[in-house]
Amino acid sequence: MTALTLSTAGAATLRADAIVVGVAKGAKGPVVAPGAEAVDKAFDGKLASVLETLGASGAEGEVTKLPVLSGLKAPVLLAVGLGPVPEKDATYGAEPLRRAAGVAARALSGAKKAAFALPVEASEDVEAIAEGALLGAYAFTAYQGNEKNAKKGDGPKQPLGEVALLGAKPRDKAHKAAAERAIALTEEVNRARDLVNTPPNDLTPESFAAVATAAGKENGIKVQVLDEKALAKGGYGGILGVGQGSANPPRLVKLAYTHPDAEKTLALVGKGITYDSGGISLKPAGHNETMKCDMSGAAAVFAAVVTAARLGLAVNVTGWLALAENMPSGTATRPGDVLRMYSGKTVEVLNTDAEGRLVLADALTRASEENPDAIVDVATLTGAMVLALGNRTFGIMANDEAFRTSIHEIAEEAGEASWPMPLPADLRKGMDSPTADIANMGERMGGGLVAGLFLKEFVGEGITWAHLDIAGPAFHEGAPYGYTPKGGTGASIRTLVKLAEHTAAGDLG
Repeated sequence: MTALTLSTAGAATLRADAIVVGVAKGAKGPVVAPGAEAVDKAFDGKLASVLETLGASGAEGEVTKLPVLSGLKAPVLLAVGLGPVPEKDATYGAEPLRRAAGVAARALSGAKKAAFALPVEASEDVEAIAEGALLGAYAFTAYQGNEKNAKKGDGPKQPLGEVALLGAKPRDKAHKAAAERAIALTEEVNRARDLVNTPPNDLTPESFAAVATAAGKENGIKVQVLDEKALAKGGYGGILGVGQGSANPPRLVKLAYTHPDAEKTLALVGKGITYDSGGISLKPAGHNETMKCDMSGAAAVFAAVVTAARLGLAVNVTGWLALAENMPSGTATRPGDVLRMYSGKTVEVLNTDAEGRLVLADALTRASEENPDAIVDVATLTGAMVLALGNRTFGIMANDEAFRTSIHEIAEEAGEASWPMPLPADLRKGMDSPTADIANMGERMGGGLVAGLFLKEFVGEGITWAHLDIAGPAFHEGAPYGYTPKGGTGASIRTLVKLAEHTAAGDLG
């Protein structure tokens, strides 16, 4: 993990491998952003002109590197685009700073230390820059190279070693708290990314449960793990039905963080399919290669609970990880089988590749038994949601419109793209079954909404509930951008943590 320090040193005097400055897009060319005054002075006040000569415009995500000949202790200057110059009396905002810091950190992989001289006016800016840099510096190298290669210097390039954030005040309580929050949050987001990126032969329901158990002990979180015998005894037909075709049996993990001053309880439920082949309804060629990411919802819930504990939030947060591997075999659930769920309802399985809703249904019912103030489930649930919202936006469904709106606003505050989606009652009829209480499939059109309606059936009466379908943004297959890496992204974690913070503060009623 990249280290973070708040430095009072001047940009011209701090020794580092590189110094990062912001450049904005002005009406007449690039404009050097606040925080880089000393750097501009080293260039005789002509830094903007030099950057423009090199082709820089200040556009968001743009990177320009140049050597420093004199006036600075750092030998390299990296200018990162912030986008348009803010209007009068406005600031750059958290997300542009977050993205710029992420771009810079990625561009400086392999360096030991970099000084970030980006605009800092308040603690929110400190937090945004720290978050972006620590998320952007992420790299998953666990399966690349070996010790021999590393000694020869032939191993994978390592992330930026240290971020020295200039303009922040280490003795200022707000700045210090902002940095500490950013460190705790990004460490857990990056741990979730590691889990998502781990090959499925190494991340099974059992090994995921072991990771959660160890983290619970480290952070004062009570952890309970139900193995296949306990699941059978408890009647968890959904989780067992999905996992029965695999040599790696399923697990249901409960993580409970409590605070003595908490007045509210938030339950988080995560889909944890450690590998999804589609089961007997096998996925077509070209759709299996990234299915190690089908446990991203459980990783998000795990990370959110641990972050809440590390931050000491005055809210009780319970996480439910519904873990199974969906494989085809002689023992696998068949299309046409009927499962008796933990709730007692029966489900006709028409498609074994609609398995996420089955494991979530059992976990939602179990979470409802504890009567929390709200439940939020998170899942890479449907390709239909990707078709609707693309690869960078997750959908939000809920049984309470105000709660859905709140989560959308909180996601925006956290810097995550989301969109409220409806739960049309007319789509429910498509899941009617002549054999069971409900089928796990309905109409093809609006499939993401159908899945939400299915889950709604298993939420306890009178409990506020929301469903986040993160199928699009959970796993990024393209080139990295901003602070988003290739592979697992940690989607929705920042939203869940913000939700917990707002709940602790009593902002949600």
